[in-house]
Amino acid sequence: MLISIAQRVERAFLPLAVGLSALAMVVPGLFTWIAPYIAPALGVIMFGMGLSLTFEDFARLLPRWKVVGVGALLQFSVMPVLAWLLARIFDLPPAAALGVILVGACPGGTASNVITYLAGGNLALSVTMTLVTTLAAPLVTPALVAGLAGARVHVDFWAMTASVFWIVAFPVLDGLILRRLLRRRLEPVLAVFPAVSMVTIALVVACVMGLNRDTVLAFPGAVILAVTLHNLSGFALGYAGACPFTTSRADRIAIAVEVGMQNSGLGVALAKAYFTAQTALPGALFSLEQNLVGVTLAKWWRRGSAKA
Repeated sequence: MLISIAQRVERAFLPLAVGLSALAMVVPGLFTWIAPYIAPALGVIMFGMGLSLTFEDFARLLPRWKVVGVGALLQFSVMPVLAWLLARIFDLPPAAALGVILVGACPGGTASNVITYLAGGNLALSVTMTLVTTLAAPLVTPALVAGLAGARVHVDFWAMTASVFWIVAFPVLDGLILRRLLRRRLEPVLAVFPAVSMVTIALVVACVMGLNRDTVLAFPGAVILAVTLHNLSGFALGYAGACPFTTSRADRIAIAVEVGMQNSGLGVALAKAYFTAQTALPGALFSLEQNLVGVTLAKWWRRGSAKA
């Protein structure tokens, strides 16, 4: 019975996410209360992902360290350069241009792991890339912002390390250990977990939509177009850039999602701390857009994996 319900949820993933997001635009209060619980919810999802992985999955990445390096390089080259180009092409106001570049210079976000999992990508690669780019961000992000926008920011290394540890590394490690101890007894849980993840990410997207409704409705068209193209191009170039280095479809999906999905929350926080509210708006819009596109692509990629 429970497994049957879970399967129906999986099939209805995209309509569910889009429907909840549309409802959030009309009645944002139905979902905005979720905001304080997003990080714990993502942590729970990461724990479930840990249950679906093994230590061997990560061990297999060791001899393939170049793939991880390529993914991280694409993350910190494709997105910031794209941001700078789009800001110039659309002649964005200085505050908006800086906000777009700031988001482009950020590492991958935790939600990318969820989308990779739902898309049938290489989850171990996705988690590893998130860890690597996040740990590099305190040095790389300020350097990119200074080089491309001529502005200065400071990223707190210890705060970022603590965040990625508690939301990503710790719950995944717990899941890995529990799976090693319990093994087959976890199979009923794993059967329904994708549906739980889908509902959770749909609610998170709706929450982000509700929180940024006024921002989206009042945003200049050029900025919306620039942010949308930035995100879509990130997914496409991430996938294309991975092709020469791996023949695995799961690897390419993981790298595409990691490149396309930024830690936009960090971008918004840095913009508010060092610049103006206008500079933070592209990050808020990117957060909304990347989740909607990620959900759509996950559904498409998952369907392709099932046919393969």
